[in-house]
Amino acid sequence: MRILMVLAHPLEDSFAASVARAAKEILEGRGHSVDLLDLYREGFDPRLTAAERGSYFAERYDASEVTGWIERLQAADGLILVFPQWWFNFPAILKGFFDRVFAPGVAFEHDQAGGRIIPRLTNIRLFWALTTTGSPWWVVHLYMGNPVRRLLKRGIAAFCSKRLDFRMISLHDMDRATEAKRKRHLDRVRTLVSRI
Repeated sequence: MRILMVLAHPLEDSFAASVARAAKEILEGRGHSVDLLDLYREGFDPRLTAAERGSYFAERYDASEVTGWIERLQAADGLILVFPQWWFNFPAILKGFFDRVFAPGVAFEHDQAGGRIIPRLTNIRLFWALTTTGSPWWVVHLYMGNPVRRLLKRGIAAFCSKRLDFRMISLHDMDRATEAKRKRHLDRVRTLVSRI
């Protein structure tokens, strides 16, 4: 399987980077091809351009500035996102990746007759998120309703592809996580990823 792994963290020595390395190592060890797209290291600009927004509902979306990233997404069979949740949401750079790369003609089509969205990422069969939260589990799930999972599963994944394997694996209360807790989470990630 060809997997596009998108890492969204500004620090090269972050826990998110450790999760990405561990997952990549396991996947490649199992014979999968992993394309690691480190948004910060690759200088991805999350700002939607005027040309992109202006062409959003046009006959052809202007993807000229993000063509390389679109090609990598279209070449993948699976997508794994690795990121921290900040303020119960995506890092801005990852949100910008969705805004600019998951675009009309790439991830979906507008159904002019009914206003629905028609999925176009039929190549993506696996959509996983490996993430952390600063808040405890109960705050994320009970108080906030797990907004990132809802956005990823019901919004982005469901609107862009069908019949895919969606999972979100989270380490909660990261701000107070001990070294032992982080190690247990990395072991859990390795175990789950080894089943792909």
